[in-house]
Amino acid sequence: MDVAENEATTAYQSNTKKQQLGRFKSTKFKENFAGYMFVAPMLIGTTVLIIIPIFIALAVSFTDWVFISGFQSADFVGLENFKTMVQDEPFIQSVVNNIWLILAVPLTMALSLVLAVVINKNVYFKGFFKVIYFMPYISSIVAIAIVFQLLFHPSYGPINEFLMSVGIDNPPRWLADSSWALVSVIIITVWTSIGFNLIIYLAGLQNIPMDLYEAADIDGASAWVKFKNITVPMLSPTTFFLLITGIIYSFKSFELIVVLTEGGPGYSTSVIVYYLYEQAFENLKSGYASAIAITLLGMLLVITAIQWIGQKKWVNY
Repeated sequence: MDVAENEATTAYQSNTKKQQLGRFKSTKFKENFAGYMFVAPMLIGTTVLIIIPIFIALAVSFTDWVFISGFQSADFVGLENFKTMVQDEPFIQSVVNNIWLILAVPLTMALSLVLAVVINKNVYFKGFFKVIYFMPYISSIVAIAIVFQLLFHPSYGPINEFLMSVGIDNPPRWLADSSWALVSVIIITVWTSIGFNLIIYLAGLQNIPMDLYEAADIDGASAWVKFKNITVPMLSPTTFFLLITGIIYSFKSFELIVVLTEGGPGYSTSVIVYYLYEQAFENLKSGYASAIAITLLGMLLVITAIQWIGQKKWVNY
């Protein structure tokens, strides 16, 4: 009788374990299925709009294809497009111009941080100033470019009129001068980007524990010491985020260049994306444009990798 009872108990426990395992698998499948459904829209969109086009551009970069002629006109040329790129002076100039735009990113961040600290502590109507500084960032780039075309007009622009009124007889010709055109673009870029950086820095400042500042006050620390030893280190994750997004944004500069200068005068304001557009849709060199796009992707990946490696030494989480 005991043996029969033991066998029945063992069978019951075995069935119970099988049922529990079945319910566990069913629950796990439902959870996984729900997770896949949530990420599916983003995954499908990223695959269709980003990943697949990258591989297509990589394949086209090894050809001399002209897209209006159909696929049958594509001839494999190997690395010829990349060799041409290295010797292409306008492309090299576009890369140099992009590097100068990257140097504008730290300037924008520094100005935004100073404004954020001032507005966060010593200014009334903080919401009003947030809106005022953020307006250029959400305004139409086309409208901004047209306004600054008038402001930077070499002969009748308000900026040069003011400079001449204070005694400067030969003010810069701004957008009409190859030596000053890129400087003008950088000024506009800084002006439009300050608002976004300011809002992000203000959010970061509000997350810094006040206990740190109170302890520093007890120790008699000055405002500069608190800024250097508390504010800047505690904002390092925010700074890292703005640095990455700012550099990527500088490489994506296109609308402002198209409307403001069209890359001129003499490619002095041309950037990589604009030169890519010019080669693809004006000169109809789809293969060469794809090679430029792949090169740009590689540059962004290298810069981002360097930042991710370097952030371990100065970003405090």
